[in-house]
Amino acid sequence: MSDMKIGDITVTPLMDGSGLECARDVLQRHGSASEWDKHPDQVDDHGDLHLSVGGFLIRTGESIVLIDAGVGTIDNGRYRGGLFLESLRTQGVEPEDVTDVAFTHLHFDHVGWATKKGQVVFENATYHVHAADWGFFVDDVNSEPGAVRKLSPLESRLETFTETSVLAPGVDARPAVGHTPGSTVYVVSSQGAKLVLLGDVAHHPLELVEDGWSFAFDQSKDGAVASRKELVDEFADTDALLAAGHFPDLRPGRVKTVDGSLTWHTL
Repeated sequence: MSDMKIGDITVTPLMDGSGLECARDVLQRHGSASEWDKHPDQVDDHGDLHLSVGGFLIRTGESIVLIDAGVGTIDNGRYRGGLFLESLRTQGVEPEDVTDVAFTHLHFDHVGWATKKGQVVFENATYHVHAADWGFFVDDVNSEPGAVRKLSPLESRLETFTETSVLAPGVDARPAVGHTPGSTVYVVSSQGAKLVLLGDVAHHPLELVEDGWSFAFDQSKDGAVASRKELVDEFADTDALLAAGHFPDLRPGRVKTVDGSLTWHTL
């Protein structure tokens, strides 16, 4: 996977593994799974949607930042990880070199390498997440025990935010709630160029161009649709790149209007 040059900032996709979901079960418009009939080339012969699982490495010159941390060493028959640290080292970066780890949200397939067997993996990093997600997944009395075990070791090095904030030079955290209570996108900007890392605001590029689609695991379907529409309205037909940790091969692209309809153009 190729580096993306955003001005003087370098962004590199980091593959960890893959995921598999029944397309008609997890991604549909207004409860109608028949929308997939228009996109048979996006699913396999069993109707399954193949998802990449990974994150992004951002090098600003001053900071070495990870956006999300893959799925970890899980292999449950539908999600499989294990490649994240190898992908990172391929870029000449060791875990101890990372200065910041920022989560788009705290679902299991985005925090897998945050800790391993109770030990913090990126031992010198500051961790960043929206306060609402930390509260929901870790601090709430109804939090899942697995999430608490995975994430609690980060607490002493955690910084939370509630609104748009600067994560590192040229990297801004921007809440886009709906998928989870604190779902966040990260906007990389330098020398007039821009890249928006969407997290699970979109699991597949089709969500950006098909009106009203929602994902089964969106906590607030209306909120997720609204956040995604706001971003599409802002960045469609601009030079801004859009990318996400589940897009095919983690490849970025742009949303453009062609003959009155939104279309996705992979870089």
